[in-house]
Amino acid sequence: MALPKLHPFRPRLLDSLKDYNARRALADVGAGLTVGVVALPLAMAFAIASGVKPEAGIFTAIIAGFIISALGGSSVQIGGPAGAFIVIVYGILERYGLANLLISTALAGVLLFAMGLFKLGALVRYVPVPIVIGFTNGIAVLIALSQVKDFFGLDVGKLPADFITQIGVLAAHADTVNLAALAVAVISLAIVVLWPKTYAMPQSPVGLIAKSRRYAAHVPGTVVALAVATVAVMALGLQVETIGSRFGGIPQSLPSLALPEFSWATAKQLFIPTITLALLGAIESLLCARVADNMVDHPRHDPNQELMAQGVANFVTPMFGGIVATGTIARTVTNVRAGATSPVAGMVHSLTLLAIVLVAAPLAVHIPLAALAGILMFVAWNMGEWREFARLKNFNLPYRTILLGTFVLTVVFDLTVAVEVGLVLACVFFIYRMSTLFRAEPSLRQNLPDGVLVVELFGSLFFGAVGKIEALPATLPSGTRAVVLDLHRLISIDTSGLDALEQLHRTLTRSGIRLFLANANEQPRSLMQRSGFEQRFGEDHVLGTVGEAVSLAAAAGPDR
Repeated sequence: MALPKLHPFRPRLLDSLKDYNARRALADVGAGLTVGVVALPLAMAFAIASGVKPEAGIFTAIIAGFIISALGGSSVQIGGPAGAFIVIVYGILERYGLANLLISTALAGVLLFAMGLFKLGALVRYVPVPIVIGFTNGIAVLIALSQVKDFFGLDVGKLPADFITQIGVLAAHADTVNLAALAVAVISLAIVVLWPKTYAMPQSPVGLIAKSRRYAAHVPGTVVALAVATVAVMALGLQVETIGSRFGGIPQSLPSLALPEFSWATAKQLFIPTITLALLGAIESLLCARVADNMVDHPRHDPNQELMAQGVANFVTPMFGGIVATGTIARTVTNVRAGATSPVAGMVHSLTLLAIVLVAAPLAVHIPLAALAGILMFVAWNMGEWREFARLKNFNLPYRTILLGTFVLTVVFDLTVAVEVGLVLACVFFIYRMSTLFRAEPSLRQNLPDGVLVVELFGSLFFGAVGKIEALPATLPSGTRAVVLDLHRLISIDTSGLDALEQLHRTLTRSGIRLFLANANEQPRSLMQRSGFEQRFGEDHVLGTVGEAVSLAAAAGPDR
């Protein structure tokens, strides 16, 4: 048996650099600088919300972002820490500890690389849409809930990982609101929401004020919010928690290579967290790449190459203290709109972050956590597809059940349970739907011989539809001496379907009724031959046309 052909390792960067010129280089550098500035507050905010130090998010954006751009299968995708992982990383950290989180991330990287190598990238597209919407909205709710503590400045030590307990702890400390922190968070959120967007402004503004607004709009709202909040806290001496007061600041250098302690006994316990990180990473990165494909004229992304790049990034980054990374939609969209033409822009974005760390890290000690909470509230709102809840009435019961079930399970339990149950529900509803599409109906043929009945089979005869074949003998009119099953509209059959036909044959034989099969398509006929069904059934009872079967049935006596 031949081994499956592996996917070749060929980064998109190699093709993108063909015919590369100074104009494209300037565009990529400009886009990379823009995305680098945008990524800085998000990287810190995602890390803090995940329960790790802010530098872990920055290191992830630098190292993983560079690797994903350099080795990935997309021309414009930006990699780094993502909001979707906040809840997952926080839960793993609480249950297994930081060392095991790093090991789980590295193992997820190995799994992602294997998925790409064995060409499994396309399979991610088969995850049903209601499951993706359900867990995305659920994660958005959990992100928002995790930021309530810093948004309101509540005097809470450390939040637990599960939803119900979090609500109880937050409610118990509701009387410890810090009004200064609340004001900083609300103003930061307002700035991010209301800051002018470059792409909605006139392209040729007239006058000093209009030109100033245009130049100012090039600065991302998250950066403006962070700067305003930091200056306000320093100038007014507001008593709010900052990165310096909680974490002591950010190192002014990259960390050295440090392998987490690995043991097989520990790795076996991390099976479910590893699967969760790999599955969510694959879904997020490929969904992001598809969004980018719809915004640019570049060749569509290579999903398998993208997964291999994600795998390398997530294997390497934990060795430098980083967390899980994937494709990020907000930064990728920013990259596209800023004029990126190749993966060089993503590499520049990482180098920009590195330069910021080397030069401006000491300033981070004054950044208020309430401002980062306000930014993450905005991220959570943008992340959720809330209109889908209002549109549920337009869809059928299976769609609503899967979406709402996945959403509730994500919020109340965890993403792994939600996806598992969601996939099971999707399979059950799919089986039910396919079974309803299978039909066994009397043919409309005229002038059939007395006692001969032609029954047409429609759809797929599989394990979920065999009941309709089992019920067929009870529907036959009295005096029937031969039944011809017309398989022309039977598109597929499985072994359970073959077994049902054999059971039908035995049941009819006991009643003295002959059974003939006719006009089988390629897949059913092939399976009948390969399984030995045709030989057991009798090759003279499996015919090429319905006419032949009817003639043979009319001439045959009762089957005793």
